[in-house]
Amino acid sequence: MAYISVPAHPRTDRAALMTRLSRRLGLWRQRRALARLDDAALDDIGVTRREARAEARRPIWDAPENWHG
Repeated sequence: MAYISVPAHPRTDRAALMTRLSRRLGLWRQRRALARLDDAALDDIGVTRREARAEARRPIWDAPENWHG
């Protein structure tokens, strides 16, 4: 017996894509904000200037593992 593959609903696909893009944009904004913090603020959160720069340089597709799905 052959099964017919039914494509996913276009609105669902679009919503999932928009969610992923929104998360990536949020991550990009957070990383830019981290890079702009002064040394005192970085010290308050326990991050060095070098760590902040390294995080800010990561590409947007390099997201935390728990964001995938």
